[in-house]
Order: sequence, then C-alpha cells, then structure tokens
Amino acid sequence: MKELYFQCNSGISGDMTVAALLDLGADEKVLTEALESLHVDGYHLHIGKAKKCGIEATDFDVYLAEHGEGHHHHQEEGSSSHCHGDTEHHHDHGNPHIHSHSHDGLEEHHHHEEEHAHTHPHPHEHRNLGDIVTIIQESGISDHAKELAVHIFKIVAEAESKAHGLPVDEVHFHEVGAVDSIVDIVAAAVCLDNLGVSRVYCPFICEGQGTVHCQHGIMPVPVPAVVNIASAHGLDLKITENQGEMVTPTGAAIIAGIRTDVKLPEQFRILKTGIGAGKKDFAQANVLRVFEIETSVRTDSDAEEVDVLQSNIDDQTPETLAYAMEQLFEAGAKDVWFEPIFMKKNRPAVLLSVLCTPDMSERLIEIILRETSSIGVRYQTYKRIAMKRTSGQVETEYGKLTVKCCSWNGIQKCYPEYETAKQAAREHGVSLEMIYRAIYTALK
Repeated sequence: MKELYFQCNSGISGDMTVAALLDLGADEKVLTEALESLHVDGYHLHIGKAKKCGIEATDFDVYLAEHGEGHHHHQEEGSSSHCHGDTEHHHDHGNPHIHSHSHDGLEEHHHHEEEHAHTHPHPHEHRNLGDIVTIIQESGISDHAKELAVHIFKIVAEAESKAHGLPVDEVHFHEVGAVDSIVDIVAAAVCLDNLGVSRVYCPFICEGQGTVHCQHGIMPVPVPAVVNIASAHGLDLKITENQGEMVTPTGAAIIAGIRTDVKLPEQFRILKTGIGAGKKDFAQANVLRVFEIETSVRTDSDAEEVDVLQSNIDDQTPETLAYAMEQLFEAGAKDVWFEPIFMKKNRPAVLLSVLCTPDMSERLIEIILRETSSIGVRYQTYKRIAMKRTSGQVETEYGKLTVKCCSWNGIQKCYPEYETAKQAAREHGVSLEMIYRAIYTALK
C-alpha cells in the first residue's frame, strides 16, 4: 500500500509515466506478460536507460511495425491528439523525421529513420472506445488494472469528444495511434496495480506555452484535449517559459484518473524515487519523477481537508434528484447522499449532501445549481482522518477475487469488492453470501 508523489515539473506523458513506475520498482515481467495478454499485435517494447541533463532515467518506448518494417513510435511529451510541433522535437536516439496524421481521436506520431521516411502508407482501420474497452476487458490483467485502464481511456475519449464536437461513441482512434495509447495506458495501470498504490499526490503539472503546428493550422498550447481534461478534473497547470507542449492528453488523463490528493503532506519521508525520461530537451532535465513517500501518523494538525456541500430541496422529482447524484459522482464527488427532512409549513423535503476535496467545490456547486431546483448551496470545510486504501486479490475456490484493504496506524481491514463478488456469484450460480464467505476464509 504505497503513497506516490508525482512531480510533474517537465509535464507528463504516457511513456514517461510508465518509465518512472518501472524505475520505481514495478515488475517488468508482470508488465510484459500483461501486455501480451491484450493480443494486440504490431509492436514491440524497448525499456532502457537515458540521460537527461546528466540525470540517469528509465526510457520506455513502443516500436510499431507496419508492412514488415520497424518504426519507432511513442507518444512523446509535446505530442497531442490534435497537433504536433514540426521543429521543436528532439529525440534521444538520433534525429528522426516526425510524420504525423490527424484522425478523429488520437493522432499518431511516427519517427522514421531517414531512409524510411514517408515511404509507407498507413492502414486506415479505426477503433472506437467500445472496441478498446473490449480489448482491455478480455485481457489477462487484474480486475483493478482493467478498471483503472478503462477509466483513463474514458477520460481521454471524453476530452476528444468535446474537442471534436462528437458523441463519445463516435470518437474513433486510428489503429496505429490506438495501439500506442492502449500500450501506454494499460502499462501505467498494470504498473500502478503491481506497486500496490493507495494514494497519489500531484499538486500541479507544468506546461509549455506558445503554439504548435497542426494539420489544420496553428494551435495554442495547451492543446484542446489537455485543456478539456484539466477543466473537467480540476488539474492545476503551471505555465513555464518552455516553448511547445509538455503535457499529452494521455499523461493528463492518467493523472486525472489516479490522483487522490492535491495537497502534499506537510511532512513525509522519501523511500524511493522513480525517474522516467522524456523525449525532448529543455533547459531543465526533462524527466518525470515519482516518489514513494511515507507520511507520519495522521493527527488533527495534518489531517486532509474535505468540503461538505449542502442544500435543502422540496420541489423536485426523485428521477431528477437521482440524475443530479449521478452527475455529481461523475464530476468527482467523493460521496453524495440524501436525507429526509421537514421544512417550513411541514413540507417533506430532502437534504442533499456532497463530500468533496476543496478544489472540486466550485465545479460541484455549479452542478447542484444547474441540475436541481436549489437556489443556494451552503458549505463547510472539515478535517478528516482517512484510512489508506488499496486493492488486492485473494485465491478462492471460485478463482481470484478482488478485495479492498484499508489501514491506519496499525489498524487493518479487508473487505470483498462488491462488483467482483457479484459477478463471481452469477458465473458460478451460487449466493453472494457464499462468495463473501470464501473471500473472508481466504483472508484469514
């Protein structure tokens, strides 16, 4: 049950994230076996070392093969689903030409050797989000890694949907770009699951400035997909003096999908450091550092802060209240609940309460005012002690089943994960109680 601090001083991308997690100790064999279980062909991995401003870092690359030729392919920081800088990219393995094709969804970036540049046509098969979710769900990775990978992919798809003005299910990912994104996102999910990560801190992400050249013209930085992810998920961007992009949609989506805390603990010890190499060169070392940290026992002085938003509602149907709850959860609320109350003139009503991190309050208040009949929201900030949470698996007579584990100050609790237990009960034709009993027996 590890706590990680993502220091995104040079932005973040999918390959930088995977590289940093491998450097932190994620099992390379577990990763390669997990990726093989996806049954996605046409690529091979390169995991090695690179130096950025004299700092040694792990380098993670995906090489794609088209028509029998090997082409180096990765989603570098500086690339996006929309645009690509023609002259600002530098690469650690020589000076390849950069060839980009813009498609609905993710854009592909091919790094061809000189003699192969622009000589091979690209396949025009496409995958939509449903196709990619099916690939992930039918793979051999753990349930927790599947859930995380699908969640991150949905964040990317929603950002692309908004950028292109298309419904999410109509966003298509070009096959080559999709392969690269599937590998990066699934690899990140598998590594996080393998490390047993319970908390992720990320106060802000550094981004460049200026413009980048796109197929359809010149686009400002940050590019639309990154802007959409940052806006929807409350990511704080810090604009630097660097020219060009530093944050990819995949990198932004990973942080949006895994971050549990914005504010760093006041005191912590660094247990281990993972360093992932970027593919560009800046004045500073272009690396993503991920620290495994250990915080002291939480007391009232360093407990995390949460906001509770409340509103009394006496003139709304149950259906629209239920929809409001769904919208609040999807936007990032930690919890939402209703309580029956009586208001003036003895009118039966409900008290809507929403628990969230302080940085999400404004966004959730907006949803309450838009989706309910409320004309005002009161809120209060509380300090709370929260047990560290992680997911694991236990071997039972019904196969491997997922459990949720919580710990704090020597106190440990483990529970069955309901959705997994429910699925197992249906598959084996037994009661949910029998599945629960098997899990608790395995936990002893």
